[in-house]
Amino acid sequence: MTALLVALGAAVGAPLRFLVAHHLDRLGAPHPERHWPRGTLLVNLAGSAVLGFCAARSLDGNALALVGTGFCGGLTTYSAFAVQVHDVGRLRGAAYAAVSIVLGVAAAALGFVLGQALGQA
Repeated sequence: MTALLVALGAAVGAPLRFLVAHHLDRLGAPHPERHWPRGTLLVNLAGSAVLGFCAARSLDGNALALVGTGFCGGLTTYSAFAVQVHDVGRLRGAAYAAVSIVLGVAAAALGFVLGQALGQA
């Protein structure tokens, strides 16, 4: 049952990532070395926020498999992030990686705080 829930969550998260990241990242395609991968950054931040929210809500195993592992795992991407860090060059890549990490942790913290606040309401 858990594997099915993960697959169902990923079946929503992965196409959503493709649509958002592909559309936004494609905007800078003629000059990839000057391009800031906005789409990948956006989906990774959204996934971090949702996962932080899930952590605060103490979801049961099935809900966490569906949303946390499936949806967030399908929505976020490390492989595209790593390739893009390399493709934009040394300085831009370092800046993009640093911004992604700092904002990703902040998004997860914000999701956690929001999840806790809604749990008390």
